[in-house]
Amino acid sequence: MHADADIAQRLWRAAVLRRLPLWVLGALPWLSLRLLPGVLAWVAWCMWDGARLRQRVDRGWIGWLDAAVPELEDSAALLVDADTPIAKMQRSRLLARIDASLDKKAVRAIVRRHVDLGLSWLAPWLVFAFVVWFVGQQPAASQQAAPKAPAQAASAAEAPVLLVTATPPAYTGVARSTGAPRHLELPEGSTVAWCLKNPEAGETILELSDGRTLNVGAKCATLSVTESLFWRWRGARYTLKVTPDAAPQITITQPTQMIQELKLDAQSAAMAISVRDDYAVRRATLHLTLARGSGENIKFTDREMPLPASSDPRVRNWSKKWTLAELGMEPGDELYFFVRAVDNAAKPHTVQSPTYTLRLPAPEQEDEEVTSAMPVLVKPQSLRSQRQIIIDTEQLIADMRSTRMGQAEIRERSEAIAADQGQLRRRYGQFLGEESTLFGGEEEHDDHDDHGKSGGQMDVLHEFGHAHDEAENATLYDEGTKKILRRALVAMWDAEKALRAITPKTALAPEHKALEAIKELQQADRIYLHKTAFVPPPIKEEIRMTGDVVGAASYRREQGEAQDAIPAPLRELVQALSQDGPLPALWTRTAHDWVRERLGEDEQRLAAQRAIQDVADGCLRCRPALRAWLRAGIAQAPVILQAKPVAQTPFTRAWGQGDKP
Repeated sequence: MHADADIAQRLWRAAVLRRLPLWVLGALPWLSLRLLPGVLAWVAWCMWDGARLRQRVDRGWIGWLDAAVPELEDSAALLVDADTPIAKMQRSRLLARIDASLDKKAVRAIVRRHVDLGLSWLAPWLVFAFVVWFVGQQPAASQQAAPKAPAQAASAAEAPVLLVTATPPAYTGVARSTGAPRHLELPEGSTVAWCLKNPEAGETILELSDGRTLNVGAKCATLSVTESLFWRWRGARYTLKVTPDAAPQITITQPTQMIQELKLDAQSAAMAISVRDDYAVRRATLHLTLARGSGENIKFTDREMPLPASSDPRVRNWSKKWTLAELGMEPGDELYFFVRAVDNAAKPHTVQSPTYTLRLPAPEQEDEEVTSAMPVLVKPQSLRSQRQIIIDTEQLIADMRSTRMGQAEIRERSEAIAADQGQLRRRYGQFLGEESTLFGGEEEHDDHDDHGKSGGQMDVLHEFGHAHDEAENATLYDEGTKKILRRALVAMWDAEKALRAITPKTALAPEHKALEAIKELQQADRIYLHKTAFVPPPIKEEIRMTGDVVGAASYRREQGEAQDAIPAPLRELVQALSQDGPLPALWTRTAHDWVRERLGEDEQRLAAQRAIQDVADGCLRCRPALRAWLRAGIAQAPVILQAKPVAQTPFTRAWGQGDKP
């Protein structure tokens, strides 16, 4: 095969690597002097030297192999020309010997003996480059210092220097910072100013991520930042991360429960409160309300006490162990308290903690006198709502997790909630004709057993058709309302059973189910009233009784059209972004408005605005990213059902008729 060409190519590559240092070293002086003619002249010489080296290898590689490889027996010429059968057989033996003896190391040794490094050519070029450099330095040294100043001024004018000054709001207490363009994290409401250190450089333009531009020149450009954004200058992007002012955080560590019942012999009550803010707490107050009495003779006493400030304006820690005399509590009283805090923001945040309750139970009194008037004077307690029962159950579950409650206390609270649930169930059960007792109804109907006998004959009407055969017949509600009521009562009964079994966590699901049924009943009433209530629009007095109907509005209501979830300009933009063609007019405004309205998180909005800038700069690869961000802002896309054509072929017809007999 082409063994001679392969061997010659290997020797040629080794010769090029042998001469390559000469070619690289000769070009370095001209590259350092930045002289294009010298570089071109050296490249031309290297090409001539390479061609000359190629001819040398082509002419002498056979003799090089005979002298370097004894195994060839001075027969390397057969690799090029082997016409006779004997020559071809000898050539095959030579090729086998070459494969065994002519490796990379042997090739480099052969080339090293016949091709020199050519350093003799390098010395004249270095001398010539030194002469050119020396001659070029003479005019530069003869110039005076006066002409240098305009050159320096011109170079300074070509490169404006931008300074960024960030001024946080005064209430934060954060110092102002000035420096080169950089990423900043600032409080909400900070002011950022961009100024030129050398105004003589001319105006420069800053591009904001929301599509606006700022001109910076002799006057500084200022911006009050209220949301996170980024700005671009000279192709580099810098982020302005805005940190919103946080509302104060109120923590009440004592008492540990929202409803704390004191012991009968308690003499004191502890309170521990902590208020924290990111910058400063302007005011924190403790509000106390004492409730005394029962029934209609309940009196309330309100007190307000400011919490003292500490050395750190961001934190106010306060704790006190009150005596009951200081609180003014007596047996049977309840004390409600909460904390209200205000920070020092430009728009102050006012935060109020949940209301905590301290109960001091009254000692049990023995009934000394029992008269027939006592039941008349005692009034039943108010029924608790289903929502309050859910709140009490969740509070019991939270207390069981956070504190170590005894089994007796858990049972007592769970049975108390179950009693409230049962009372509420019986209250709603009255609307379906149920009796007021828990298991009641049997003894009240005993007197009806004799309805079926009248003079020894069966009274079919009284026995089978009287009004007490079904309790729900005593009401006038429709069947739909009764179904909802029954669903609510079943859920209440399941919740009551779980609470009496001391499993409050299991009772939460039926409690919520009962609350949903009650809400459904209330909403059904509202919908019914809304349907029946209709007020026609007023008639204009000037056209009344004239018979002129021009301009009179129709009182008929037109059915509203479904709102389009995707505006038409945005749909056109999304479709255009899927291709490489031109985009619609004013597409940047459409994209910025959609991103600002639909993307609430700072990171997502900034990434989408970066994609808008990249596409506006002509980046075709950035279009899919922008299209994805625009589609991410679509919360509820309409579902469009379209029929797809199906081709009928003999195979599909035979497949469809395969199951038929």
